[in-house]
Amino acid sequence: MAVGWAGDNAVQDQIQDSINDEVRRARAALPQGVSLEYCEECGEPIPVARQRALPGVRLCVHCREEADREEKAVSLYNRKGSKDSQLR
Repeated sequence: MAVGWAGDNAVQDQIQDSINDEVRRARAALPQGVSLEYCEECGEPIPVARQRALPGVRLCVHCREEADREEKAVSLYNRKGSKDSQLR
């Protein structure tokens, strides 16, 4: 059933776009390469256990938690508002 100017699959497309965006964001956040010995934000040593657990880690636990909080605070799309705001 079409709603206004939206196509028949607009809601499903929006849901799939939301999922794809989050998968891309999660993959981009995965560390890659060689782990740093010192946090690139604060300069504190990164524990060896963390370096081994997450190859390519660049931030200490505290800075990573802060970065995660900041990422959650920013949203590029209003997908919880009106139906019109949910469609790209």
